Amino acid sequence: MLMKLVMDIGNTTISIGLYKKQTRIAEWTVQTDYEKTVDEYGVLLGQLFMMNNLLTSEVKRIMVSSVVPPLDETIRQVCARYLAIEPVFVGPGVKTGLNISTENPREVGSDRIVNAVAALEHYTPPLIVVDFGTATTVCYVNAKRQYVGGVIAPGMSIAMDALYDKASKLPKIDLTATDSVIGRNTTDAMRSGYLYGYLGQMEGIVQRMKDEQGEATVVATGDHAVILGEHSRLIDHVHPHLTLDGLAILDERQP
Repeated sequence: MLMKLVMDIGNTTISIGLYKKQTRIAEWTVQTDYEKTVDEYGVLLGQLFMMNNLLTSEVKRIMVSSVVPPLDETIRQVCARYLAIEPVFVGPGVKTGLNISTENPREVGSDRIVNAVAALEHYTPPLIVVDFGTATTVCYVNAKRQYVGGVIAPGMSIAMDALYDKASKLPKIDLTATDSVIGRNTTDAMRSGYLYGYLGQMEGIVQRMKDEQGEATVVATGDHAVILGEHSRLIDHVHPHLTLDGLAILDERQP
């Protein structure tokens, strides 16, 4: 079984997917670690394959999206040394099939490009694509399938970490839903603030986009997409693996 490996290298985590054509066979998420060596990443990748009774020798192509340039060379060497494959990084020269109509297309992050490609494959434009990652991005694709631009804001994890670091009396918490927006203890008040605060931010941005551009289908992905999607009035579809699926689609478009 010939397979392709895709990687989404983010500031906080690296998402890894294994595909046969566009069917996902396996997926993993590991912490982004600037200190890890080529061999450490290589051993980790091998262990992930072994846990799933998969063979690295069956991987024939690798497609990578990265917003962490300092790790790019490390990942290139991992792919070369442990898989004997030269990975393709999403960027100039890669065929995306996406019409990017921003002022400077080269500035558009590879993750945003990949998300737009995947969204267009699965949903009918116009589209608003929300990615809840280290940064929260909200991107607009018009009815002509053109990537027009979007919004970049600090992500929820950044806010949670900053509040814990700067407010010494507040505990570090996990994000879970509360029964009421009004928290009756400190932990629930914080959870409510994170959940409904970011919902308010995202929905405010989405609604303003709709006011400017007209109605659009809203697709959400990223670390907190599921819980936010459950409580949002504006998210139409939650697609947790949108970026990985987009990378698999892009791989099919390469020579």
